[in-house]
Amino acid sequence: MSNRPTRRTVLITAGATGAAALVAACGDSDDKGSSTPSLSPGRELTTTADVPVGGGTILKDEKVVVTQPKSGEFKAFSAICTHQRCTVGSVSDGTINCPCHGSKFNITDGSVANPPATRPLPEKKITVDGNSIRLA
Repeated sequence: MSNRPTRRTVLITAGATGAAALVAACGDSDDKGSSTPSLSPGRELTTTADVPVGGGTILKDEKVVVTQPKSGEFKAFSAICTHQRCTVGSVSDGTINCPCHGSKFNITDGSVANPPATRPLPEKKITVDGNSIRLA
């Protein structure tokens, strides 16, 4: 009598292993900084002219989104969605929008406007000097 696994056992095990890996890859991660670039203080992110009033500009390389909720008021947040770490894709109608699962965040404070995200986007400190928006 042989103790070799059946074809069914091998397929079930392979499927379960693949599913576990997929779930782990898409999990709600608290990984701090593994995909966040080093942003040095004083570095220019963008100009005030590039950030529309009531909207924002996503800086994908820096992983930052800069918004202008009211004329002359600028805010900056991480561009990494707190749900599953996708990069946000657009800013419209007063929200920062993630294309992966539909999470939306308020441009004024980064708070969640629409789940599935449950945590706000972390705020980034910035300074506005003339026409230049820089990291603080």
